[in-house]
This record gives sequence, structure tokens and C-alpha cells, in this order.
Amino acid sequence: MNLQAIDVRRGKPQRSGLIPALCLVAVAGLIGRNVAKLPCAMANQQQAEWKAGIASVAITPEQSMWMAGYAARTKPSEGKIHDLYAKALALEDAQGGRLVIVAVDLIGINREMRDWLEKEVKQRYQLDPARLLINASHTHCGPVLHKSRDSIYGNSFYGLTPEQIQQCREYSQHLQKKLVQLIGEALDKPAPGRLAYTHARAGFAMNRRSKTERGYRISPNPDSPVDHDVPVLRVDGADGKLRAVMFGYACHNTTLSFYKFCGDYAGFAQQYLEEAHPGATAFFISGCGGDQNPYPRGTLALAEQHGRALANAVEAALISQARPVRGPVQAVLETVTLEFAEPPSREQLEEEAKSDNKYERLHAEILLKELDETGKIRTTYPYLVQVVQFGDDLTLVGLAGEVVVDYSLRLKAELTDRTVWVGAYSNDVFGYVPSLRVLKEGGYEGGGAMRYTELPGPFAPSVETRVIDKVHELVKKVRASKSN
Repeated sequence: MNLQAIDVRRGKPQRSGLIPALCLVAVAGLIGRNVAKLPCAMANQQQAEWKAGIASVAITPEQSMWMAGYAARTKPSEGKIHDLYAKALALEDAQGGRLVIVAVDLIGINREMRDWLEKEVKQRYQLDPARLLINASHTHCGPVLHKSRDSIYGNSFYGLTPEQIQQCREYSQHLQKKLVQLIGEALDKPAPGRLAYTHARAGFAMNRRSKTERGYRISPNPDSPVDHDVPVLRVDGADGKLRAVMFGYACHNTTLSFYKFCGDYAGFAQQYLEEAHPGATAFFISGCGGDQNPYPRGTLALAEQHGRALANAVEAALISQARPVRGPVQAVLETVTLEFAEPPSREQLEEEAKSDNKYERLHAEILLKELDETGKIRTTYPYLVQVVQFGDDLTLVGLAGEVVVDYSLRLKAELTDRTVWVGAYSNDVFGYVPSLRVLKEGGYEGGGAMRYTELPGPFAPSVETRVIDKVHELVKKVRASKSN
């Protein structure tokens, strides 16, 4: 007779399989007793399959400094609402395969910092670069990070003084060291546990691209695509207690634009979940929210309200039926070459360098400098794509840049034989990644925002095909590596 395994401590069916014959004898002899110390290994296969290490560190600047996200800001920060954090989840499957996910309350991690971190982590902890995923919440109320090249996520477009640029450099160097230590701490304290996936929905994100007589402008558009899914990965200890909850949402962290450090709605959601579950760590993973804004927006109360809405969605997911996530864990990280549209000529750039628009002028000056130094303007971008596969249960896709919602909707529609979680703002935040639809429509996300970067201009029409095809290629690759 087939008997379902029972968790004798919680009185709930387990999905780990049948009760071993010897355990049946033990159970029969222990009915009515304290069975918390049952000597057989019934119903513990899932719990023993994973080891999880969790670490968290505050990364709020200790002094006032320039804030990232809005080029229109005119002064440095003035205090904080709450701390910004970096958090690490280190997972190890039964075969010893490892994965580290780092979530940071920052505008983004640039490619230079990603490259530096993966080398340090490989040298210190022997962690393969493909098994390190870094995701940024994209809060617009965090500090500017230093970057050797000029961009809106660097320094020149903010008009910083040499002293302020040095301050950004010192903060970034200190941050790098903190992240390496954080990863080491998570790897150094693994504890047995189990993973499970579930999801819910939250409705405050709205597409922000509205068509006007002057083209597409940033304004709420309830008739354009959205992705209201809230994917949730829960990490439970061997005792069944929640140790961590990782959740995502496809929406810009742009409720706020003031001068205080704050994690915006994602920061509040993490705070509320950790308050509701003492001892558990909450991680936020940004989704494909490049063309999504939280609405309404503009006040601290609204950021708290959206954070509560997202936390409530996670709570709803936590009480719903969760599916076990098993190993082994496989990961692959590769670049795909994205093409830019035909770059402007020297004559065009020299004309733009005379513009009354500060950002158009600075953008032209940067490209003219590149032309003088190298004799050409770059025509391609090495774009990072990462795929993590958890057994046959979950596929996590990490895409670089500010990816628009079309990508997550398309990937989930095409990869129907698996549960897919798409995170954007991963490993390298350099600017917007439009879909072909958004590229053709134009506007800020379609190419207008390029003036705030060191990149030459809009991407070529091949951008969506190249990214999507690369994801499919890597999904096949991790599946093949699993079978081997």
C-alpha cells in the first residue's frame, strides 16, 4: 500500500515520497509520543537537498553625497529614510553545486564593478563567474557610483566637482570590498534547508509610455503591456522556519525623487516582510520594469503604500501552495553582441556639441572624444545574459540593463515547458534595452535616454531577436549540462 510521508511535527503531507518500511515501524511505535526526534530519515530528502547561507550588510553612505537616478538633481543627499542594503543568498545543492545571488539597493552595478567582483570571488572562494548573479533594485534614491567612463551612472552628467567625484570613487571602492566580504559570509555559513517556488500579483505598476502628438512621453498608460506577477522563492530551514524570501516585480523604483537615501517601494516591502517574519531576510529582484512606473507616485506615503501592497502580495504567495525547488543547480553566463544603429557623423556631433541642451551637448562631446581617440565610434555592445536552472523546477533568467516589459512577457510565453522568472538590472546596468516595438515607437526608452550615456545612440532593430535567441540558447545549454 502506498502511504504518503507525514511531517509528524506539523501534521502536513510531504511531497518527498513514500514512507520507508523501517520508518513505518518506528512511527507505529511512537504514536502518541514526542516524535520530534524520530530516528529515521522520513520526509527529510527535500530538507537535506539544499544548504543555504544568508548575509546582509548596510551600504548607506555615511556622509552626504550625490544621488543617482535623476540628472535634474541640484544638490547632494540630506539624510536617509532607512538604510540601503546588500544581501547575499548562497545556495549549495546535494552534489556541491553552488550559486550566489546578491541583491543591492542601488541604481545598478556597472560592468566594471561586476568584472572586478567576479574575479575577486573566484580567487577567494573558487566561485565560477556564471554562478554569481548580481541584481539591483534600481532605487533612484541611492548614491552615485564611480565609473571610469562617463554616463548618467557615472559622474560627468551630474556636473560633479573633482571632490565629489573622488567621494564617489571612495564609496564605490568601499562598496566593492563590502560585497566581497558579504559573499564570503554567506558562503561560510551554510545550513540545511529546502526551497519552494510560488507567486502572487501586485497591481500598482503601470506602463509609462503614452503616445502624444510629439511622440511617446512618460505618462501612465493603462492600455499598454504590464507584468503584475510577483515570483517568490522561499528558503525554509530544516526546522520548517522561514529563513529567507526572495521576490520580484517588474516596475521602476521611482516613487520618490527627493534628497534622502531610501530603497523606495522595494525597500519598504523588504522592511515590512522582515518585520512580519523575525529572523528571515527579504530579497528584492528587479524585473523587466524599464517602461513601468509605480502609480501614483511622488510622496513618501505612496512609496510606503506600494511597498505594503508588494509585501501583501508576497504574504499571499507564502500562504498559497508552493512547489518544491530541487537541484541540481546549473548556471551559464555569456555575452551576446548587440548592434547599434548607424552612429552620427563627426559633422552631426559637432553641431550637437553647440546645443543649448546640456545633456545633448555633453553626449556629443563624449562621442567626439571617442572618435578622436580611437578613430571611430563603437557599433556594438557586449550584452550579458545569465540563465540559472534549478533541477526541472525553476529557470531564472538574468538580463542586463533596463529591460522593457515585452521581454519577460515573451520569454514566459515561449518557455512554456518550465517555470520562468526573468530578472532585469542584472550584472550590468548601462541604459535601456528596448523591444523592437518600443524601438520603433521611439521615445525615452526607445533611444532618447541614450543621450544620458556614453553609448552612441539607439540599438539596431536586431536587439530583441539577439537577446531572446541568446536566452533560448543558454536554456538549452543548462539543460544539456544537467543531463550530462
